[in-house]
Amino acid sequence: MSALDLDRRNLAGAVSITRAFRITLERDLMLAFRRKGDFVNPFVFFVIVVSLFPLAVSPESVFLSRIAPGVIWITALLAAMLSLDSMYRADFEDGSLETLLLSPHPLYFLVLAKNCAHWLVSGLPVVLISPFLAIMLSYPSDQLIILLISLLLGTPFLTLVGSIAVALTVGLGSRGLILAVIVLPMCVPILVFGTLAVNAGLTGLPVEGYLALMGAMLVAAFSLAPLASAAALRISVA
Repeated sequence: MSALDLDRRNLAGAVSITRAFRITLERDLMLAFRRKGDFVNPFVFFVIVVSLFPLAVSPESVFLSRIAPGVIWITALLAAMLSLDSMYRADFEDGSLETLLLSPHPLYFLVLAKNCAHWLVSGLPVVLISPFLAIMLSYPSDQLIILLISLLLGTPFLTLVGSIAVALTVGLGSRGLILAVIVLPMCVPILVFGTLAVNAGLTGLPVEGYLALMGAMLVAAFSLAPLASAAALRISVA
């Protein structure tokens, strides 16, 4: 086989994988908007819980601005936990997950597409509404960009890591507590660095180091989590 033929075959394979990724992403987005409760419930949960904190603790602005980073980050983590169960559930129940596993395309990219779709409908709305809720908690408006960047780096990590746990437990009937036990310890580092970055911004300390660590963790999750999820799906569905 000539080098030109090999290049053409590689190009055709790349185009095929890209098309499979796009089709999987579009399909999951379409199904998500048909089942609006799967992404509306976590969003409403996030808004309600953050909004109730001033009533539950203290309406004092100085106190609220101090706890705002922790409140938003912990609530974002819990909202992500609430939405994770729907990632592979419908596909497992209707049998389309087995078709996905039998696809000739690399399972890594198909799982990554499903993770991206899940974040777009459950994580991105939380990120977009968080600055408004932070202002409600008397968080300084000049520091909102740091909060937004930390959530943009952290919420995809929550989805990617949570995907592994969901893939491992997709065949179980009741998996809520098991998901929490698996996911929460793995999400502690991103939660810690996220809150540290936001608090550092509040106190005037450098935030680049924390954001760089979060970016490195996100890159590692993009590289490894879909592989782990794919292997877990093969084990669970077999």
